[in-house]
Parts: sequence; structure tokens; C-alpha cells
Amino acid sequence: MSLSLNHLILEGGVNSPGRKPPWLKMKMPAGPEHLKLLNLVNDHRLHTVCQSAKCPNLGECWAAGTATLMILGDVCTRSCGFCHIATGKPPALDLDEPVRVGDAVRVMGLGHVVVTSVNRDELPDGGAAVWAQTIREIRRQSPGTSVEVLIPDFCGNWEALQLVLDERPEILNHNIETVPRLYKRVRPQAKYQRSLELLQIARNQGLVSKTGMMLGLGEEESEVECVLDDLVSVGVEILTLGQYLQPTQQHLPVERWVHPDEFAEWKRRGEARGLRHVEAGPLVRSSYHAEKQVKLHAAAG
Repeated sequence: MSLSLNHLILEGGVNSPGRKPPWLKMKMPAGPEHLKLLNLVNDHRLHTVCQSAKCPNLGECWAAGTATLMILGDVCTRSCGFCHIATGKPPALDLDEPVRVGDAVRVMGLGHVVVTSVNRDELPDGGAAVWAQTIREIRRQSPGTSVEVLIPDFCGNWEALQLVLDERPEILNHNIETVPRLYKRVRPQAKYQRSLELLQIARNQGLVSKTGMMLGLGEEESEVECVLDDLVSVGVEILTLGQYLQPTQQHLPVERWVHPDEFAEWKRRGEARGLRHVEAGPLVRSSYHAEKQVKLHAAAG
């Protein structure tokens, strides 16, 4: 290692939040592919996490004709301090949604699709049956498409989780989000050890497990190191690391801007520990370059 993380932080001058640094400039949504995808999502009455979570990569990804579809509605039962998705009482389940998702994937002609959802803690199975049906519909209507699912923790209901695992998605993603010390502030209705257990269950059943984490929320270097060790211990293969961005003034503030060189160093450290692939950078999000990650896994396997 040529530079310590402390040196990178000081050299980059990123400890004071304030105005966004130049490396966080984003491409605004535009172009024919963006309009085509927007129309498709609207026509199929679907939701995308790209829009609901104000993803900084929406312009880049939609211009390339890719998006992350969000099922089970667009109202979440949890109130995470970082997330822009609406919190409240969700509407009734839309049982026709899996068919529309499958048709949208078919129309888009995707080689790889990422599906995520809000938390539906008011449901006995957390929406797992709809998850399973969505995967089946994608496979039925677009059999050449590989499927990546970014799932909630189902409140630790592992029988519900099994409904999803039984459909054998190519990648099973569940985000760890932050270090354990910050859970009460960042994701108060979640449990760090429960998320680790979910990832281990998926890995024990032979699925490719993936997780994501944000930096810039006040975590310490040693805490990130411990999380990397935990992820390796439960068999996680793919990790995404990105900069936390405050969606509104009502959400948690950014504690510091993380320099791109620090992300590069975390990539090096994670892969040196045994993670197969670490996608790290200021604008990296859970689904960023997901189609490339599944190809890397296929090549490595």
C-alpha cells in the first residue's frame, strides 16, 4: 500500500462536507434511450429505484437502456435515515405486477436485470411470494435474461427468504449499508447480524452473494475493516462501495466526502481479503455495472 487512508483523507481535503467536490458531477437524464425507458416504465405501471431513490447514475444507466425495477409498490414500511423512498402505509398488493415486470424485461431485451423492492413488513412473508413469482415471470417471458435480486431481510423470516432462494437468481444481493455502530441512526429497523445471516444462508445454498455499503456517514476506518472481514467470513463475493449523498434536508447529513483514491484503496483491501470483486467509487450504487459483474462471475466460475 503506497498511501495510508489517513493520508488520502487529508490530501483530498474531504473532511468538511459543504459543497460537493468536482468528482461528484452527474450526467443529467436525457436522450432517446432515457425517454424510451421512461415511457416503458410508465406504460407498464412499474416503479424504478433509479427514480424513487434519486440515484446519481440515472442519466448514465438510462441512456444505456438499463434500469433497476422496484416491485411491491413505492411506499416502504421502514424509515431509514439515508433513503429517499417514501415511508408510510403501503397500498394493497398488486398481484398482476410480476407479469408486467416480466413483459417489460422482454420488451427491453435485457441480458441481465436487477429487481429490488421496498420493505413490506406488514405482510406475513414480507412480499416473498411476489418476489418468487416475479422471478418466474422474468424467466418465462425472457428466458435468456439473468436475474439479480436486491432483497430486504424479511424481518428474519427465513422460510419467506427460502421462497426467493428456491428460484435460484443468478445473484442474491442484500445491502449491509453501513457499519454496526451506525445502524440505530442509519437503518433503525434493521439488524447487522441478521443481514449477515441472510447473506450466509444464500451463500450456503450456492448462490452468488452480493452486498453494498455507503461511506461518508461517520464510519471509522477500523469499522470498515471489520465489516470487510465479516463479509468474507460469510462468503460474500461481490461488494459495492459508494459515497452517501443526502437526498433532502430531512435525511442524515454527509459527514465527509470520500476521495476517489480512498475508494480505490478500499477496493484493493477488499479484494486482498478474498472478495471476488469490489466495485468502489463515489457514484457507485448497488446496481452500478451489475451486468458487467455477472459476466465477471461467469468468467471466473
